[in-house]
Amino acid sequence: MSAGRGAGASGHPRADPVALTQALVRIDSRNPSLVPGAPGELAVARHLARVINEWGFAAELTDAAPGRPNLVARFGVPATPALIFAGHLDTVGTEGMTHAPLDAEIHDGRVYGRGAVDMKGGVAAMCVAAARAADIVGSSASRQIIVALAADEEYASVGMRALVAAGLAADGAIITEPTRLAICPAHRGFVWVEIEFAGRAAHGSRYDIGVDAIRHAALVLAELDELDHSHLPLRLHPLLGRGSLHASHIEGGIGLTTYPDRCLVKIERRTLPGETAQTAMAEVEAACDRVRARRPELRAQVRLIESQWPSDVSVHAPVVAMLQNALVAEGEKTSIEGMSAWTDAAVLNGAGIPAICFGPGDIGLAHAAEEFVPIDEIERATAVLTRLARDWLSEKT
Repeated sequence: MSAGRGAGASGHPRADPVALTQALVRIDSRNPSLVPGAPGELAVARHLARVINEWGFAAELTDAAPGRPNLVARFGVPATPALIFAGHLDTVGTEGMTHAPLDAEIHDGRVYGRGAVDMKGGVAAMCVAAARAADIVGSSASRQIIVALAADEEYASVGMRALVAAGLAADGAIITEPTRLAICPAHRGFVWVEIEFAGRAAHGSRYDIGVDAIRHAALVLAELDELDHSHLPLRLHPLLGRGSLHASHIEGGIGLTTYPDRCLVKIERRTLPGETAQTAMAEVEAACDRVRARRPELRAQVRLIESQWPSDVSVHAPVVAMLQNALVAEGEKTSIEGMSAWTDAAVLNGAGIPAICFGPGDIGLAHAAEEFVPIDEIERATAVLTRLARDWLSEKT
């Protein structure tokens, strides 16, 4: 660890997380799994690694997928108890945005651009905070802060999964996703399911032989609507409330005068801690069974597309207490809430690393036509994370 270094040739001083946010937003890191032909995380990872190296700390890039690197940097003493500051480097597409997506312009105290809130403002805050804290503590550090920035969080989380598989370990983690500076120890998971209904094509006048796959899909959707309306509200989590289900996509039909021989429905089920992909699949199968009991001709194949488990850390966990203490020390209010969106916290928790979310900006602006992060929240998040990192690095083991 090096202490007391100023800005490097990159021109990104530790004291300016807003400038670093702007620099990161200006680098296109759209996820190619979501946007065919998009550049991915390589350029932004290389830039950030260069900045961190010029600050005097070692940043390592390793591919999670070809040309799509993760970045890991360590501040403090290697092979000692660790706290992770984590996040992701990829962004979603820019179609339909109402302002320039990559200019990182500042208006009314906000940095605008794709990724500004999700989550390059949080990435800048954590990097600056880790470097500041390491400088303050200097050679008296007894622990380490690991900055772990992953590829592909917006699609399949191959980046964080690769880091965990490679042995990433720590006593706790803070993911700087946008929470408006609230502490978010829990979020829902999700399960994506498709149901393919098979009918029998026939002339529209031949009700005696035609089987309408779209009507069968509608009957099953009505059963799932009842599940969402009447049963899911009965299962509540203290921070997250209820789970949910919605129909995301439907296709089928041949023509106005023909019975449809096929209908494909895709469903997203947002799950609470304790619910799994298996329980969600069983709910869909049960809905099909109820319809089949009335319409024996129903033919439906249920398939799992993808799933991610929920995340749930106790509000009394040490990592929550540390963050609360840092907030109070910086004169901030403490608020504990549930996170609405899925994050890589679930992957870290699945690996035994208690992970919570805390960062600048509003998650409601992520992926939106207008995306921005307030400058004051970047700076306040940086101050809180600096305090937390300083206290962690200074604590005797």
